[in-house]
Amino acid sequence: MSATTSLRIGAHVDQTDPVAEAEARGADLVQIFLGDPQGYKGPEVRYADGADALRERLAAAGVDLYVHAPYIINVATTNNRIRIPSRKLLQQHVDAAAALGAKGLIVHGGHVNKADDPAQGFDNWRKAIEATDLKLPLLIENTAGGDNAMTRYLERIEGVWAAISQADGFDNVGFCLDTCHAHAGGNGLADVVDRVRAITGRIDLVHANDSRDAFDSGADRHANFGAGQIDPDALAAVVRQAGAPVVCETPGGPDEHRADFAWLRERL
Repeated sequence: MSATTSLRIGAHVDQTDPVAEAEARGADLVQIFLGDPQGYKGPEVRYADGADALRERLAAAGVDLYVHAPYIINVATTNNRIRIPSRKLLQQHVDAAAALGAKGLIVHGGHVNKADDPAQGFDNWRKAIEATDLKLPLLIENTAGGDNAMTRYLERIEGVWAAISQADGFDNVGFCLDTCHAHAGGNGLADVVDRVRAITGRIDLVHANDSRDAFDSGADRHANFGAGQIDPDALAAVVRQAGAPVVCETPGGPDEHRADFAWLRERL
């Protein structure tokens, strides 16, 4: 990425008026939730004029939209009472995000139980891809914590990818790399882009976040750039090497996010 002008950058914002949120930040893109990230209730569009009007406004403004699926989704688990509602909720969010013209739907990798063979989780991911009508790219994100997580450790991500690469619909699956999650999850940032690409072949989106906590802490707590424990040069290098659009999920509102954008652009 030779010029900072080529970097498309934005932030996670409230969904009531994403275009206004983008304009307040000078952002090229925004990421939103469509409902409670911790609940099984289906997606809802809170933009006053409805989904069609929001899609048209985003397009007219040149603002790209990403939707983050609820954290509660866990399609990897062997527990049917969680896996089946998770698949249903995933499909609902795929449909809603596609209706808004979103560039992608981000979903966490989920986890299995302590006594489970991780291979069961990998295969449940394959089944979930095959069971879902992917009307837009599904971007699987690395996560920060949990020894039984599907996408904390690179070898687990490799297991997921080996399984889902056999699934119908795999061509519409991508990867979202979160810098805080990588750091807190125990994956060194110096070579994480190359190592992820060696597994997935792609990085479609970067969640650029500093980390309040130490390397390999397992804690998913984001910080503004320069206020956390990630080496600034390492964080900027991930963004540069990935060459993908960037969502800042850092604390604060328009002022803090503008400062984070400037901090990152300065280092690129």
